[in-house]
Amino acid sequence: MMGFLMAAEIESAEKIIKKTERPFTAIVGGAKVSDKVLIVENLLKIADHIIIGGGMAYTFFKALGGEIGDSLCENERLGTCKEILERAKTLGVEIHLPIDSKIANKFAADAETRNQKSAAIPEGWMGLDIGNETIKSFTKVLLNSKTILWNGPMGVFEMDAFAHGTKSIAEAVAEATKNGAYSLIGGGDSAAAVQKFGFASQVSYVSTGGGALLEYFEGKELPGISAILN
Repeated sequence: MMGFLMAAEIESAEKIIKKTERPFTAIVGGAKVSDKVLIVENLLKIADHIIIGGGMAYTFFKALGGEIGDSLCENERLGTCKEILERAKTLGVEIHLPIDSKIANKFAADAETRNQKSAAIPEGWMGLDIGNETIKSFTKVLLNSKTILWNGPMGVFEMDAFAHGTKSIAEAVAEATKNGAYSLIGGGDSAAAVQKFGFASQVSYVSTGGGALLEYFEGKELPGISAILN
């Protein structure tokens, strides 16, 4: 048998995948495309909107021919990013990339910073958070959503200088939840962020499932759950 926590995890995940109220927006952030590619590919089948933030966004911008300076980039994943964007168009899923970024001249809390278009970052600078225009744009999408899944931060939120984007998205998810949306925070850094900024009690569910939850959203069968349910 399963305990109450496991039952709550499954029920919450199924509300996203199987009992989806639309529009459904998935927020996917974090450093690397390679860590999230399977989730994004699976979400393309069910989401109406996919918001992409964090370091992984810059691989998408480079794939589109943008200038990303010294921002994080996985060159071996450029083709993957193009395929995701093309597939999204075919399936009618709207992908939202950061319009602008808070950029820094070094990876440090005391770095010099400025706001810059995400596809026009000069050499010697790197994107470490989403910018103000992006926050407005992403917030508008979230406030019009009925189901929200969030996995991965929008920037280096551990440093206060680059926490504003992630905090603003947490605020928007809390506001959408208050307005009747169902919101699932998918563990890891996202859970840490909503706890840090004081929004954990203002979202529908904060998962502690970690990697197992991610595998569920990647479409993988979880053998322990499968054995109990079947």
